[in-house]
Amino acid sequence: MKVFVNQFCRDTEGQMQFYATLLGLPELAQRRSPIYRALDAGEAELGFNSEAAYALLSLDDRMPAEAAPAPVTAYATFMLDSPQAVDAAAAQVQALGGGVIKAPYATYYQEWQAVLHDPEQRVFRVSAAVAAAPATPAMAGG
Repeated sequence: MKVFVNQFCRDTEGQMQFYATLLGLPELAQRRSPIYRALDAGEAELGFNSEAAYALLSLDDRMPAEAAPAPVTAYATFMLDSPQAVDAAAAQVQALGGGVIKAPYATYYQEWQAVLHDPEQRVFRVSAAVAAAPATPAMAGG
């Protein structure tokens, strides 16, 4: 089963470019429309809907009233190939307009992980499986 994960965005092109650059995902150009962009994430499609899609999906009454960050009710975790890839994403995210919420750290479930946000303040994680946690984190703070 392929899973499609979509997010509503103020800037669909900008959000798509952010995730494409940070995660190295190719655009699914054949899915492009005036209100939609998508990235190929293997077994998943990461989609970006413009605010016009609220009406299209009969969700007008659920559209946020302002551009302030919404409460976190769900988040994506992107599994990367290595702890070094997690460190690289955390180091690059600010240059792309996002930010680090929690710098890379060892989890109790044997992953090296960082909690980040995109340019529209959506929270997501990048993570990689490890046999043992790296000796020192690449970034300090959080």
